[in-house]
Amino acid sequence: MAFEIDIKMSGYQGVVEGALREVQEKHIIQRIWEGDYTVWKECPDEITNRLGWLQSAEQMKGVLPEIEDFLDGLQNKGYTDVLLLGMGGSSLAPEVYRKVFGVKPGYLNVTVLDSTDPGAVLSFTHQLKPETTLFIVSTKSGGTVETLSFFQYFYSWMGHKVGVEHTGEHFIAITDPGTFLVKIANTFRFRRVFLNNPNLGGRYSALSCFGLVPAVLMGIDVPLLLERVDLMAKACGPDIPPPGNPAVVLGTLMGELAKNWRDKLTVLLSPSIISFGDWLEQLIAESTGKEGTGILPVVGEPVMSPSSYEKDRFFVSISLDQDETWPEKSMESLFLAGHPMVRMRMEDVYDLGAHFFLWELATALAGYRLGINPFDQPNVESAKKIAQRMVKEYQEKGILPEPVSPSHFSQGMTVYGNHKTENSQAALLNFLSRCNPGDYVSVQAYIQPTPETDDLLYALRMAITRRYQVATTVGYGPRFLHSTGQLHKGDAGRGHFIQITSDSVRDVPIPDQAGGNESSMTFGVLKSAQALGDFQALEDQKRHLIRFHLGHEVTVGLDRLKRTWQ
Repeated sequence: MAFEIDIKMSGYQGVVEGALREVQEKHIIQRIWEGDYTVWKECPDEITNRLGWLQSAEQMKGVLPEIEDFLDGLQNKGYTDVLLLGMGGSSLAPEVYRKVFGVKPGYLNVTVLDSTDPGAVLSFTHQLKPETTLFIVSTKSGGTVETLSFFQYFYSWMGHKVGVEHTGEHFIAITDPGTFLVKIANTFRFRRVFLNNPNLGGRYSALSCFGLVPAVLMGIDVPLLLERVDLMAKACGPDIPPPGNPAVVLGTLMGELAKNWRDKLTVLLSPSIISFGDWLEQLIAESTGKEGTGILPVVGEPVMSPSSYEKDRFFVSISLDQDETWPEKSMESLFLAGHPMVRMRMEDVYDLGAHFFLWELATALAGYRLGINPFDQPNVESAKKIAQRMVKEYQEKGILPEPVSPSHFSQGMTVYGNHKTENSQAALLNFLSRCNPGDYVSVQAYIQPTPETDDLLYALRMAITRRYQVATTVGYGPRFLHSTGQLHKGDAGRGHFIQITSDSVRDVPIPDQAGGNESSMTFGVLKSAQALGDFQALEDQKRHLIRFHLGHEVTVGLDRLKRTWQ
């Protein structure tokens, strides 16, 4: 793999060089490889048991024959499709593998469900052929509410299709040893349980069973992928001094530039590897966004003119050697305008393995420079606990509590928040008028992900970015809660949050027990509770937010919002 760093760092050259000297003098990279928790904190909690990713690729070489034998058995049984049920760290890497590599002929078509929107859940019941479909229930903790809800629904669905006596044969689990999911798998006679190394977090699990079991099933050459990991691990080894160690250089840049205003890490990716940004987004946001600091990853944004950006950006470009569409002149113009930039190249898509490891180690180093623990997520539970209380109230009273009263209803949508204006577009303008240089906007869409909503949300995002010159991100809920939700509540508080909710055209009951018929909650209620819970959690952190409820007219409402500035 080729790795370059443009040497002109504008006014940050001295700061970065000083930080690199400190990293070397304090033997930081050696101490990380030795598992020294004091690199980050004086207490070992959620550090000493979170460093297994350093050896994960090497350990997985011994597990690969077992996974390949399992694949042979599935192929002999005629399985053709796999639906992975997961959220966050358990689903993002498999989704990247699927989108970047595709499915090799003769192997299994792996897709991912990580949305509790009823329409998203139902879409798979129309696509899948039950007799030849395998479900992967994937969760590190073994108790992720979304994942277990998916399991309860699809286990009951499969029972009606293939018979209760055969349903367990269509399920496997990937989880840590001793979790509740292990008990479920034994109770319901799953075909297989893959136990992962418990000493690593979900966002650091791309090169563990969570990422590599699906990768093998779709026909990726995993031994070749791991060869590239080995090469990068050696290049980033404990004996490689900082100037020549790519992880040390990248991680130090990330941390020091964030401390010096450049905390919007904008990742520019070749089209064929664009999905890598979704995995990178979780890794960086959840690892660094805490204790009043953080690095905002900006992915999926096109290259714009230098004048379109504030001086809060740090650019990283990753391109494939064979990509002839890469806008080299645009990259050069950003660099010449004084924006710090790192350029990297991938020889082919198998260098993705090297980049998984590179960014994991670089993010750990950035955490050191920021003075935080990159392996915990102290604010993630806040929204979950509020959502749980709301679900309980719904089950008792039959209605979800609203954290705030609506400010007004107009043009088919209801606006929530302290924004007394005559219509939704005026409310959005008033809300965004508070943006200042260095702020960011987060669009949080609790709606069904479709190509049409993708396009409309992208148009809204770019309209905000260009109008206000602020970094703008988009996330589907509740997926983003497992990705960027930690940063939203744990960073310095410069975010402006636009929550978008809707009503489900057709709701879907979640069975209270797998295989049962009784249901006290639906996917629509779960999604709404998560949206309202996150709204309240952001309010509790005194964040700036507004909510637009679009009812059943989702595309009409999004189109109206994106045309606010026309």
